[in-house]
Amino acid sequence: MFTGIVEELGEIVGVEFLRDSARLTIRGPLVTQDAVHGASIAVNGVCLTVVDLEEDVFTADVMKETLDRSGLGAVEPGTRVNLERPVRLADRLGGHLVQGHVDGVAEILSREPGEHWDVVKVSLPAGLSRYVVAKGSITVDGISLTVVEAATGWFTVSLIPTTLALTTLGHKGPGDPVNLEVDVVAKYVERLMDADR
Repeated sequence: MFTGIVEELGEIVGVEFLRDSARLTIRGPLVTQDAVHGASIAVNGVCLTVVDLEEDVFTADVMKETLDRSGLGAVEPGTRVNLERPVRLADRLGGHLVQGHVDGVAEILSREPGEHWDVVKVSLPAGLSRYVVAKGSITVDGISLTVVEAATGWFTVSLIPTTLALTTLGHKGPGDPVNLEVDVVAKYVERLMDADR
């Protein structure tokens, strides 16, 4: 479980595409400080398991389902990625509950720079619109954000200077893909309501 508070902007240093999976090697000096084999690290919002670790670099295997459902299938050496270690039960929950299970890939539609923040409009895959509401939480590339506006097919978020400086969203523009994870609470509520029908 994660909070969506990105700890570090890491870098893909190696990609090995296999028949039905991929092996990613990622540099992240902060998140590897206390990592061990088998630890979880969120990479652009995708929960991955450390399978190899050497100094400030870790390697993780990515199965086909994850490659198909996230933007990790398009990364290459040099790609910057958001990194976060899992939350500990004693930690403060700074963002919201994030599972690291990406629901789909969206696209940045536009961004409007402001004096102190940017407003970013993001596409919303058809099956996810029902889970996104204004002032609700959403995870974009592993970043916990508050939805400003929500409509069928799109939503907007406002990015503060810290988010712009310390995450991938500071460097992405219209046409760039982003991973989305909707609020898990909304999915559970829908499931429970369907069970009563």
